[in-house]
Amino acid sequence: QVQLVESGGGLVQAGGSLRLSCAASGRTFSRYAMGWFRQAPGKERECVATISRSGTRQYVADSVKGRFTISRDNAKNTVYLQMNSLKPEDMAVYYCAADWAYYKDSAYYTVMDEEYDYWGQGTQVTVSS
Repeated sequence: QVQLVESGGGLVQAGGSLRLSCAASGRTFSRYAMGWFRQAPGKERECVATISRSGTRQYVADSVKGRFTISRDNAKNTVYLQMNSLKPEDMAVYYCAADWAYYKDSAYYTVMDEEYDYWGQGTQVTVSS
């Protein structure tokens, strides 16, 4: 079992930056592909970025490409989402998720939320215009 705790959310002006962190419990973090998802009020949850368990492959949604970067530090059991040039439309609750990928290729990742096994509680990101 993995517990995920997000941090780093808050209120920022449009054009500003935030870095979200997701700390995972346990000693098997490197066996999970990780993802960041977000959900705004009245909208479906969407995948923002994912990273393979090795960290060698990443996916970033077109809506945030060039502004958001996902990374991970397996030694610290932490995955990050660096968010730059934030826009009001980025405002949402951001969730970290873990997908058990030990028996899959080290470069595997998925954007399908139903494939993820564990979820954090979410952190609110508010962007003022």
